[in-house]
Amino acid sequence: MDRNGMRESLLPGLIDPSPQKKIENVPKSRRFRRCKSAPLAEYAPLEANGIGSVQRSESIIHPSFVKVAIFLTVYLGVGTICFYLVRHQIEGVKTNGILDAVYFCIVTMTTLGYGDLVPDSTLAKLLACAFVFTGMALIGLILSKAADYLVEKQEILLIKALHVRQKFGQTDVLKEVETNSMRYKCIIVFILLLVLMISGTIFLATVEKLDLVDAFYCVCCTITSLGYGDKSFSTEAGRVFAVFWILSSTTCLAQFFLYVAELNTQHRQKALVNFVLTRAMTNVDLEAADLDDDGVVGSAEFVIYKLKEMGKINQEDVRLVMKEFEALDVDQSGTLSIKDVTLAQSS
Repeated sequence: MDRNGMRESLLPGLIDPSPQKKIENVPKSRRFRRCKSAPLAEYAPLEANGIGSVQRSESIIHPSFVKVAIFLTVYLGVGTICFYLVRHQIEGVKTNGILDAVYFCIVTMTTLGYGDLVPDSTLAKLLACAFVFTGMALIGLILSKAADYLVEKQEILLIKALHVRQKFGQTDVLKEVETNSMRYKCIIVFILLLVLMISGTIFLATVEKLDLVDAFYCVCCTITSLGYGDKSFSTEAGRVFAVFWILSSTTCLAQFFLYVAELNTQHRQKALVNFVLTRAMTNVDLEAADLDDDGVVGSAEFVIYKLKEMGKINQEDVRLVMKEFEALDVDQSGTLSIKDVTLAQSS
């Protein structure tokens, strides 16, 4: 819709303020080609905090650490009570009743299964079956997302440390994060995993009195949830340490392999994008890109065709977007204005 011969801007100040040429009598079938630019999906007004720094947009997934703490506390609390009540129905190397119950919860939750404590009755076995599934769900759905969120918070610190001798401004840092986010996540988790493995090896060698090879062997069996059971935490101090260390190390390793898989997927996606952008266009490509069959390919048609080739969108995505556009385009002019949106919302 127009006002006094001038088209209204939907996002004042965001797009280039230079005047645009008005296009008249554009066929309805080609209305999508009139779009000059579009704001980013994650667009948010940038605010200066006195020195012109830019705030990084938050991740879509923000795990609530209060919720994580509640679920973990409930799981360990209920599990500890249950396994403490059936402690006489659990066979193995025991230290302290409550500590053994918590330790058994952690070992069950991480599917570790050392075999140093095993259920020896029908009730204890059924409880173990119930808690192993709920524990796996807790790790997969909650703890892994919390770990991912913590890693994201350390990315900027790592980038600044790696570029400490370069003039790296806040904008450069944010750009680097967006470009190589997964690579930095892999580095951070790998460093954390090394720290956990070294600390676990040292602890097992000093407290559990294992030699270095057996200590490292036990660490590897633990973080991979292999749990042969020939080496484990058998002292009271060792099980206190194990309660925190086992949960941290197994979650960390799972996150590391997840990041590696995602990084590999990103590399394959970038290779596909590079292939699509560098290969020569053919007559067949032009015919496929001509969405309205008018014999010419506009910029919007070309962009849509390339995005479809890259696998970033599909025809169903285009159809749904066009359906929303037509619903908002109340006067069927082929353009959207604030009045169109207002009328569409009021109708």
